[in-house]
Amino acid sequence: PVVITTGFIGYLVAGLPGACLAALATFLPCYLITVLAAPHFKKHGKRPGLVAFVDGITAAAIGAIAGSVAVLAQRSLTDLPTALLAIAAAALLWKLKKLPEPVIVAGAALLGVALFPLTHRF
Repeated sequence: PVVITTGFIGYLVAGLPGACLAALATFLPCYLITVLAAPHFKKHGKRPGLVAFVDGITAAAIGAIAGSVAVLAQRSLTDLPTALLAIAAAALLWKLKKLPEPVIVAGAALLGVALFPLTHRF
């Protein structure tokens, strides 16, 4: 999601080259760190300092994701049908752990198209 978002912002700023550069600049460092560190992590992964480091990064990532969810929710949940749809999607994801996210997105899109004429006047 972050790469898609930065790619979109890059596109808005500088077209296709901006999208490519923004996505590459966001994705490449994480990818390289992961690829370069993976062999060493297997060897040293049980060290208490490394475990604490990974736990800290995990907590920071969860916080960053939760923060972005809060910002997106404030800007996206503008009416009752949208809020109910978000609650239903969250409940489905909570209950059905193996449900693929694209299924949720497609179902929400279809439901949104079906409900739009009922909730908006032309």
